[in-house]
Amino acid sequence: MADRSKPRMSTIYLYVPNIIGYIRVLMNCVAFGICFSHKGLFSVLYFVSFVCDGIDGWFARKLNQVSTFGAVLDMVTDRISTACLLVILSQIYRPSLIFVSLLALDIASHWFQMYSTFLTGKASHKDVKDSSSWLFRLYYGNRMFMAYCCVSCEVLYIILFLLAKSQSEDVFDVLVFSRKQSLALFLVEVLVLFGWAVKQTINVIQISAPSEVPSKWVSVRILTANDFL
Repeated sequence: MADRSKPRMSTIYLYVPNIIGYIRVLMNCVAFGICFSHKGLFSVLYFVSFVCDGIDGWFARKLNQVSTFGAVLDMVTDRISTACLLVILSQIYRPSLIFVSLLALDIASHWFQMYSTFLTGKASHKDVKDSSSWLFRLYYGNRMFMAYCCVSCEVLYIILFLLAKSQSEDVFDVLVFSRKQSLALFLVEVLVLFGWAVKQTINVIQISAPSEVPSKWVSVRILTANDFL
């Protein structure tokens, strides 16, 4: 007999946070479709889509419309949109290896963090109260600090995209030249560079997250998985 306490998938698909997720996907598709012909509009669409990432989470908690489908949709949208922008930057700037490495780090870190969450049986990948890293606990424990770091990354990438005048530019030369162009722009860059650096540090910590999982948790999770084989 079906469990009537659980909402049907057709209902979950129409959750407000998930509808916002669909809109984010659409905005990103349009944004990347016009990124080279309308750089300003691309930046607006991309950033609005990123802001909606926080809005859908607020609606999910406010309306009690949290779902696994929504969490996966949210994370996949985040990773793909950031990945696409990093790929574009790798084609514009040199050394391109910088942006390719950032892409690999971003994907790997989130995969390892989700894997660690699975091993420990936690309900959320943001539950890091038992982590040995104070920075890790601060990042996931303070919503404003985490938002600052995430926004800094995206703003920095958008700034680099807007500053590029041609292909094969040196990313360091562009940043130095922008300092001479505008003091305000330079101050914004310094502000977001700090948040970006913290975010990359968190990504490195996340890769090592599974190594902190007690062996008893690993045994329990493997046994649970084998029960379904």
